[in-house]
Amino acid sequence: MKKLDGFTLIELLIAVTIVGILASIAVPSYQDSVRKSRRADTKGALVGFANAMERYFTENNSYCGAAVTDSGTCLAATGIPSVFSSTSPVDGGPAYYNLTISAATATSFTLSATPTGAQSGDKCGTLTLQNTGVRGVSSSTVADCW
Repeated sequence: MKKLDGFTLIELLIAVTIVGILASIAVPSYQDSVRKSRRADTKGALVGFANAMERYFTENNSYCGAAVTDSGTCLAATGIPSVFSSTSPVDGGPAYYNLTISAATATSFTLSATPTGAQSGDKCGTLTLQNTGVRGVSSSTVADCW
C-alpha cells in the first residue's frame, strides 16, 4: 500500500478557521486606521481653509463674502466656500468630508468639516475650527479627535 502525502479536510478547515479569526481582528483595526488618516488629512485641510479665510480678510477687511451664497450683507455668509475647496481631500478623489463656513461675521468665522460617505461612521462627527484657533467636535472629545 502506497502512503499519500497531503492535507486532510480537517487540517484545511482548521487553517481556514484560523485565517478567518485573524482577518476578523485585523480588518476593523485597519478600517480604524484609515478613518484616522482621513481625519488627519481633513484637519490639515481645515487649517489651510482658515489660512485662506485670513488671506481673504487681509484683502477685504472682512470675512463676509468668502462663501458662494453670500449676498454681501454678511447675513448669508455661510455655506460653500468660494476661497477654498469644499471637500476633503482637497486634491481630488472621493470626498470624505464636506468643508463649509458654518458661521461668519465681519470679524470672526467658524469652519466645519462634516463627514460624508465612508467616513460618516467616524466617532468624532463634525470637526470645527474658529478664527481664534478653538477646535471642536460634535461628538467624542476634542483631545481624542484633534
